[in-house]
Amino acid sequence: MTEHPSKKVFIFLNTDKHASPFDILKLIDIFPEAQILKYENITVEDAEKIVYDSMFPRGPKGAKHTKIFIGGSNFETINKILEKAKKCMFPPFELAVIVDPNGAYTTASAAVAKTLEISLKKKLGNLEGKNVTILAGTGPVGKTAATLYAMEKAKVTLTSRNSERAAAVAAAVNKKFKTEIVKGLKAETREEIGNAIKNAEIILSTGAAGVQLLPLKILEEYGERCRIVADVNAIPPLGVEGLDVNADGSELLPNIFGIGALTIGTLKNKVEKELFRKAAKASKGIFDYKIAYKIAKSLVKPETEWWTPTIPNP
Repeated sequence: MTEHPSKKVFIFLNTDKHASPFDILKLIDIFPEAQILKYENITVEDAEKIVYDSMFPRGPKGAKHTKIFIGGSNFETINKILEKAKKCMFPPFELAVIVDPNGAYTTASAAVAKTLEISLKKKLGNLEGKNVTILAGTGPVGKTAATLYAMEKAKVTLTSRNSERAAAVAAAVNKKFKTEIVKGLKAETREEIGNAIKNAEIILSTGAAGVQLLPLKILEEYGERCRIVADVNAIPPLGVEGLDVNADGSELLPNIFGIGALTIGTLKNKVEKELFRKAAKASKGIFDYKIAYKIAKSLVKPETEWWTPTIPNP
């Protein structure tokens, strides 16, 4: 078998019709010399053949420099592709695999890490035992954030306009951790939104771009216990009314500290770049939300004694 020179090759497997240029451009900025191959509209069956064909042609040494990035908007298919890729690989033909569905893993990691950072800086403690409400929490970012908060042993309420969907996502997270700390609620009317946030110490808005989820008057009326509110939407109208996209712990209301979408986005970009760098250095391994969150926590680490770099595995 001919050994290929150790040039980095990143193979993008995307479940969408068109792969987003976002991740590809990030990668080019970091590794301009790398070769990029992309495949779109990928199914699980397609992925199996592509993974096998990626493992062997460069030999065991070349395989160490061949990376796979799994992305797109189909969360379920992406997870199945990841499982298929893991089953395909065996020593010495193991590849490093990066997973970030439409940026959900890196965005959620940045958002949760920022709420942790501000909580510690404001001397509110870590996330364990905190009541957290995730608005529009059944999308990819919301699901991932719920998982990360559960990893931190926070008590999570996630909302949706559909009560069954909210309950299903909550049940899936609880099953992963063998716990009952996540619950799902319908939140569409003023009263339903108020009920969802009335006990929240942290509120994270993870809805679609340009959709307001939390009017300021509802936060004023029902958010008596709230101390931190964050939003991942940078396109007006914002998910949280009145929250500056550049806010980084400034007061939105008295004693309620805001984290804006561009602040989260800046950290998200740093996390993604570091995720690429770590995968590029590694000969194998899965670089998913757990690794992304570990990176995010390391980037926001305050100078306090609370820090512990370990991430519990679900």
